[in-house]
Amino acid sequence: MAKNKGQNYLHGAAILTVGVIIMKILGFFYKIPLGNILGDEGYSMFMGAYNIYFIFFTLATAGFPVAMSRMVAEADANGRARQEEKIFRVALVTFTGIGLLFFAIMFCFPNWLAAVYLENPDAAPSVRAMAPAILLVCMVSAYRGYCQGNGNMLPTTVDEVLEVLFKVISGLVLAVLVIRRYRGTPMALPMGSAGAIFGVSIGSTISLLYMVFYKRRHYDRLAAPYTAGIVDPLDTPEDDDRVDSAGKIVRDLLMIGIPIATGACILALLNSVDSKLCMNRLQSAAGFDYRQAKVLYGVYGKAQTLFNLPAAFITPLTISIVPAISGSIARNRRGEAGKISENSMRVAAAVCIPMGVGLAVLAGPIMRLLYPGSHMAGPGLLRIMGAASFFVCIVLMENAILQASGREKLTMLTLIVGGVIKIAINWFLVAQRPINIYGAPIGTLISYLVMAVMNYVFMSTTLDYRPRLLRVFAGPLFSSALMGATAWAIYGLTARALPGGSRLGLLLPLGAAILAAVLVYVIAVVLSRTITREDMRLIPGGEKLANLLRMR
Repeated sequence: MAKNKGQNYLHGAAILTVGVIIMKILGFFYKIPLGNILGDEGYSMFMGAYNIYFIFFTLATAGFPVAMSRMVAEADANGRARQEEKIFRVALVTFTGIGLLFFAIMFCFPNWLAAVYLENPDAAPSVRAMAPAILLVCMVSAYRGYCQGNGNMLPTTVDEVLEVLFKVISGLVLAVLVIRRYRGTPMALPMGSAGAIFGVSIGSTISLLYMVFYKRRHYDRLAAPYTAGIVDPLDTPEDDDRVDSAGKIVRDLLMIGIPIATGACILALLNSVDSKLCMNRLQSAAGFDYRQAKVLYGVYGKAQTLFNLPAAFITPLTISIVPAISGSIARNRRGEAGKISENSMRVAAAVCIPMGVGLAVLAGPIMRLLYPGSHMAGPGLLRIMGAASFFVCIVLMENAILQASGREKLTMLTLIVGGVIKIAINWFLVAQRPINIYGAPIGTLISYLVMAVMNYVFMSTTLDYRPRLLRVFAGPLFSSALMGATAWAIYGLTARALPGGSRLGLLLPLGAAILAAVLVYVIAVVLSRTITREDMRLIPGGEKLANLLRMR
């Protein structure tokens, strides 16, 4: 069985982050044009269906692959190669069964899910078009969890890039073709949204084929006799490395995975409840008609696309630290686990704080450039969500540390409390006509702030180690404040010097502001030692970059 021992947790996170950058570039050529193709009204159908899918996706893939990664990492730390392979086989069967169940629900009941749950009946074709993707992604997650548990993030990165690439190409092509086919009919936007969303299933098919090929080529030596129909070598008496029974592995997967999946599902559920609640309260309480409500929720969905950007860059780090911390604890190296936790929080803060500040400071030109003609509420929504994105990233990191340390049930409690707070705030604020859709991001901001505080309390009281807040946040906050002031000043000065009213008149000042902000931030983090030479040594090519920046 091949092993990839050359990746430490930051190295693995760096590999995944490269994939995220590529995926976000591809996503730019997917959701931004798609938002313009479908318009605010059509995009509300796309977002509604995607939120339904994301509930099932999270139930199936958020908890169990993390549990699998943790179990594989622990087996790997103790040199139990045959146990790792048995975990994979059992997990693959389990995940496939879960995927089949969720596929059946989405495929057989799209009208109920769209009309009753989302209160957006036009989203029904999109819900059904998304159904095959949930089965495929469940199967893929078993392969990803196995590789990640072995500390190998490369196949996950390549796999995700392939998935997004084929999703982008097929989704946009199908959206355009289907809208042309139904042009002039009431079904043009609903079917166009369904065509776009079917691209996710096509991308997931390519993703599964790649992961099957990769595992057979790099990790399948022990499994070869079994897959050929010969007696399972993992259960033979000659095997001096005892392996757990399939029943025990399933129980362990469920005991670890269910609390994580339940907690993470609350976040996905919040998105769909957000859709239903916003649509309902905008119409029944705030006095908007059905079309106006769809437009307001559609522009909120466009802002969400940008709001999710910082979290996308933090997720690779959360994936990478779970096996790293679990492996350290399995070897009884708790000091090492604590150091990994604090360093990962500091790196996360150095990434997410400037991104959140940038979204808030430059919200107006960003929304006007990317979504011309959208509702005027867009910039205001993005400003609030830029601030909220920081707390989202911190919660993600805290959840990963608690889950890797065996405290996954606490993260479920945190997310339940945060979810109740968000629903309550949305219920009251969205119903106020002067506030309307702005109530949704306000609820997000407050709920994630509460969750971040709760998680830190849990970390302080249940773990032998906890990140020191001043060391984690002081440098990134100071550097981001300088960066935000620079971006605001450069954009304002440049915009006054150039003629407005055109996309070029927005692009040049925005580009100048972003470039100046990045330069100021890099200089600030180096001078303040927010990121050190020691940190840079842990990532590919980091030593050369540290020399270039003359880091100490």
